[in-house]
Amino acid sequence: MATPEGEPFAEAAGEAVQTAVMSVRLIMAIADAVRRHQQRQKKGAEEELPPVEKAKGDAKQELKDLLPADVSAALMAGADWPQFAQQLMALKHAGVDLEQLLPRLGEIAVSVRDQVAANEVRVAQEGAGEWERMLRETLPAGPVREAILSSPTWPDIAATMAKLDESGVDVRRILVSAHDEGLGVDQAVAQVLAAGEAPRTSRDALLSYGPLTDGLDIPKDLDLNNREKALRQLAITGDNARYVRMLKEALPDHAREADLAVTAKQWPLVAARMAKMESEKKPVAEHLAGLATDTSWMQGPSPQIGSRLVQATNHVLRHAPGEAPPAARPRVSTAAARSQSATVGPTKGQAAKGAAPAEAGVAAHRQTGPAVKQGKAR
Repeated sequence: MATPEGEPFAEAAGEAVQTAVMSVRLIMAIADAVRRHQQRQKKGAEEELPPVEKAKGDAKQELKDLLPADVSAALMAGADWPQFAQQLMALKHAGVDLEQLLPRLGEIAVSVRDQVAANEVRVAQEGAGEWERMLRETLPAGPVREAILSSPTWPDIAATMAKLDESGVDVRRILVSAHDEGLGVDQAVAQVLAAGEAPRTSRDALLSYGPLTDGLDIPKDLDLNNREKALRQLAITGDNARYVRMLKEALPDHAREADLAVTAKQWPLVAARMAKMESEKKPVAEHLAGLATDTSWMQGPSPQIGSRLVQATNHVLRHAPGEAPPAARPRVSTAAARSQSATVGPTKGQAAKGAAPAEAGVAAHRQTGPAVKQGKAR
């Protein structure tokens, strides 16, 4: 039987967990204040918050596995959960990468929870009128401090700081962490406002998550149906012909199969990996030599041989020369599939090629998901 949503909170109820939740709410309130300030500065008005019920459902999915279970349960059981959910999803819509933000909030929450539970060194209580002074002493002048002090919610933020202090939490340390997160929010929102609405994740990008994109920076709007555009998106221009030639030279007895591989839809991803390896001074040709040693990619239906060779090429490129194990079934990167970041730029190696225009919506893919059938993503 499924556990009712409120039960984990009831079991974990206590000063330590509630105080940890309070610290998360404080940082979220500051991040939201920075978002609002940035939008007012750039657009003259704040964007409307997403609908409550949709925000609650979306935020619950975002929190899953990214915050400690007791902290996330306490958040969802709180009276201000709808407001928190709206703030969280508004940050995502503004361009903030929640898969980067939430784990850091989790670390802060755990630190606060353990600090209260252990009843460590307590900070001397100051009067409510002293919080602005503490803020100015702790945070450097800049967009974050300005956003906090000019926010309509500043009184609520100050009250939360006072409650944290009374619970034995080092508020100055929390403020320093909040400042760092606030700078990230400020930059993320600014980039999205400057570049326009972030592109939606394309079908090609979703279906490519896994070994083919592991470690690469892939545009969210990747279009593999358009070869020229895909190469441009991946910062591959004049070098593609050389990468094609390198594959053919590695397989002198399989010219037909090599032709099928380089004309396959996913070939640009292999070319991008070669470019990245060259930028890292890795011997691409030595890696490719493994294709002639292990020709298991020849086995299977003829119509799919080009696709199999693409997968095999990617496989040998991702392992030391001569040390590639038998090719495993492709994996889907669930962490990358959930990523909605619109702020990550091309890798230094690919950027060094210098030909690709700046693209909003690039996310680094990581292979972390369970094995599933190729071509499917969550």
